[in-house]
Amino acid sequence: MKKVVLFSVVFICTQCVVFGQNNIEKAIEAFEKQDYKKVVKLLTQPAKEGNAGAQNILGICYDQGLGVKQSYTEAVKWYSKAAEQGVVKSQYNLALCHFNGQGVKQSYTEAIKWFRKAAEQGYISAQYNLGHCYFSGQGVDQSYTEAVEWFLKAAEQGYDKAQYNLGICYYNGYGVQQSDTEAIKWFRKAAEQGYKDAADALKILESN
Repeated sequence: MKKVVLFSVVFICTQCVVFGQNNIEKAIEAFEKQDYKKVVKLLTQPAKEGNAGAQNILGICYDQGLGVKQSYTEAVKWYSKAAEQGVVKSQYNLALCHFNGQGVKQSYTEAIKWFRKAAEQGYISAQYNLGHCYFSGQGVDQSYTEAVEWFLKAAEQGYDKAQYNLGICYYNGYGVQQSDTEAIKWFRKAAEQGYKDAADALKILESN
């Protein structure tokens, strides 16, 4: 699974308010100037003092090598601290680290644990990936029923890959009663977002 993380001024604002408006403003200014070293400098002490938002951002910085030497080990360290405090982005990124064996020993079991925590908070990518794990039986007992449950949660939030996979499940009767009508419905939703595989599947179904 490819790791995608977002690092933004807005994210800094919403996650780090507890350690002072002045630090926030300085961090925003540093980010806008792409002075990531300064961002790291501003956030390191609050992170050490237990600020979950600062910990999460430090994890991202180490993960992506922004202002520091890239280190999955350090990324996992900070993601773990923030994840334990309930930061959903850190829970998801920590799950990816465990899934891919980046900074930690590869473990589907640990990946599932953190995907689930993030998914239960409504994080779309975590819901989709948890569904994928149930679909393929990675880290859990294979279950199309569980896969459909999590694909549906992500699909209803507009995630195109989940919509496509849900269409596949309906088309093949995986975990649900087979239904071309439902398959077409979800393929169309994904296709309308530009998802090519869904558009191709839709053409085939509608031509029959």
